[in-house]
Amino acid sequence: MTNEKNSEPINGYTMLLLFVFLIFGGGFLLIRIPLIGALLLLIAFLILPGFVLVNPNSSRVLLLFGKYMGTIKKNGLFWVNPFYSKRKISLRASNFDSERLKVNDKLGNPIMISTILVWRVTDTYKAAFDVDDYQNFVRVQTDAAVRKLASMYPYDNFADEGLDEDITLRSSVNEVSEALETEVQERLAMAGIEVLEARIGYLAYAQEIANAMLKRQQATAIVAARHKIVEGAVSMVEMALGQLSKKNLVDLDEERRAAMVSNLMVVLCSDKDATPIVNTGTLNH
Repeated sequence: MTNEKNSEPINGYTMLLLFVFLIFGGGFLLIRIPLIGALLLLIAFLILPGFVLVNPNSSRVLLLFGKYMGTIKKNGLFWVNPFYSKRKISLRASNFDSERLKVNDKLGNPIMISTILVWRVTDTYKAAFDVDDYQNFVRVQTDAAVRKLASMYPYDNFADEGLDEDITLRSSVNEVSEALETEVQERLAMAGIEVLEARIGYLAYAQEIANAMLKRQQATAIVAARHKIVEGAVSMVEMALGQLSKKNLVDLDEERRAAMVSNLMVVLCSDKDATPIVNTGTLNH
């Protein structure tokens, strides 16, 4: 037997009525016919361990002296062989928030990462017998999957490293979550567990390089912003010179044109407000 088998137990309410009848009948006959009364009470107490209550989204795995006899997944009151051992396994969805692990990304940078996993048991036989402790199995295999995933992608994509990575841990949330869910599902399939959702819960550089990487990110952002500012300033200077030449407002030689371009670039590219100086003389003074 390597697969789950649904068990069809006896209705528990019918056996409950029989149990009540045996108790009262045995107690009544115990006074008049002690032997029969005692026998009825003995049967009643033998019936009692066979009652099993199964709550919604729960199950009971039945064993008879080490042999798997089936799984009860219906909810309600049932009666089974009193000699069955009944192991309870929940079929509800469970959350697992892993600890923050220190691992290396694809570039070898130490990062801190954790995952949030939503899972549930779909095959009670595999969960009960194919692994030692299926809940601990989920924790260990999820940590292993996160370590593998972190080594497959860089934390971020920096242009100065010559990388052309489309998927990174920081920016590609959906792609990374899909890859993590697939990896975890492959590892947990042998335990009869279905992964409903897997995503990164925490992601950051390790403490020893966090400050350096923050400065690096800030520098990258500043360079990108300056690049946009320069592009815009060049377009504005080009437009200004074109309009002056088109309308013949002023005749500029090469030297004056260069001075004007220099002044406009300083004003437009400066990160502080420029202080204007009014020239009351000629253009050469």
